[in-house]
Amino acid sequence: MVSAIDRADITGLILAGGRGSRMGGIDKGLQPWRGLPMAQQVLARLQPQVGPMLINANRNLDVYRTWGLPVLSDSPERDFAGPLAGFLAGLEVCTTPYLLTAPCDSPLLPPDLAARLGEALLAERARIALPRAGGRLQPVFCLMEAGLRDDLRAFVASGGSKIDLWTTRHPLAIVDFDDAHAFENINTQADLQRLEQTPSP
Repeated sequence: MVSAIDRADITGLILAGGRGSRMGGIDKGLQPWRGLPMAQQVLARLQPQVGPMLINANRNLDVYRTWGLPVLSDSPERDFAGPLAGFLAGLEVCTTPYLLTAPCDSPLLPPDLAARLGEALLAERARIALPRAGGRLQPVFCLMEAGLRDDLRAFVASGGSKIDLWTTRHPLAIVDFDDAHAFENINTQADLQRLEQTPSP
């Protein structure tokens, strides 16, 4: 029995398509953190865990393209429509069996995220795997079968926008991680400064 998913079978998707409302409307993915834009910090942690990489963004596309990766925008009718719109943008072009998403504002994500989610997904015969840390699910870090694209497309087209309402429609594996800091996201300038002092897991 296969107990692990080969990293080459997972496409990584950085979600940088939000409005950054709680940070004054700025593009959070491009805010500097420890000398690099936050989304590049996420890229540096996620890329070694997966095969192909994609970026979902709805502005500053030329800047993101300079990083040498495909940049996908939400479809026009779903512009800035939240993480599920980003999931769908990634699934529409994903050529591997699995897609793993990560937000652009969580630069401390675990270095074993893909491996542990993949092991649980296979062991539990699930179609989606999510991490849990500090007693809370972290649904924006989502490993999913690429074969769910049609289902997600229909869910979004019907007006669905909440990740938990979509993920719970499918066999779901949940993986507990000890370090809640690894999943912290930066929503404000105060968060940015505080997380600067947090050691990398």
